[in-house]
Amino acid sequence: MRNANKGNLPALIFLFALLFLWQLGAMEVNAAYILPTPLQILQRLWELRGPLFTVHLPATMAVTGIGLLISIGLGLLLAVSMDWSPLLQKCLYPVVVASQTIPTTAIAPLFVLWFGYGIWSKVLVTVLITFFPITITVYDGFRAAKLEMAELLLTYGASKRDIFLKIKVPCALPYFFSAIKMAIPMSIIGAAIGEWLGSQSGLGYFSRRMMTQLDGAGVFAPIVLLSAVAMLVVALVGLLENKAVKWRGES
Repeated sequence: MRNANKGNLPALIFLFALLFLWQLGAMEVNAAYILPTPLQILQRLWELRGPLFTVHLPATMAVTGIGLLISIGLGLLLAVSMDWSPLLQKCLYPVVVASQTIPTTAIAPLFVLWFGYGIWSKVLVTVLITFFPITITVYDGFRAAKLEMAELLLTYGASKRDIFLKIKVPCALPYFFSAIKMAIPMSIIGAAIGEWLGSQSGLGYFSRRMMTQLDGAGVFAPIVLLSAVAMLVVALVGLLENKAVKWRGES
């Protein structure tokens, strides 16, 4: 525990230094509607804690959770399919890459037109952003499996399914957790973008509403809350990874 605290000390010092510079710069600008100070943002976050924590945060987390679950299922399905069949890999890989060339801010209003202001238009934005890193990272994990180990199992009469379950899945597991840690912040960003462009609740919607009122601290308050939630969830996934992938880092 003491070594972990020492390891986090440089990051904390750097963070406080950035916040201190931000505080000084915002005080020099002296225009809270453009650049509020960190203290003003925290004060506004406390003042708005009622609607933020009881209405808008649950709405954003619902979109994020549903979108992330769909992305995990879709990403794993595509990764397994591409690893299982070279023909599917040649067909699917270009489509997966091409899906990331679609501007999110351009397609999100169309989702609102197609599916309305309900939850599913925001979920689709989240899925569009997050399924790609899961697919590609897990697929790379399958490909990283050592061929010598697969050939050894083949000499013992193992099937393709046995090789996949006993070699490729354990090899891809660290990649899977890395993909999840990348996808969590991206899913929150996707949910916020969807809410910003068309919604009646959520932290993205709330931030846009505060912007129309020229409330700079109110704009930053939900952003700070989103960042804190993302870091907390990523930390929890990291703890789960340490439990599930105990061999990571071993030769």
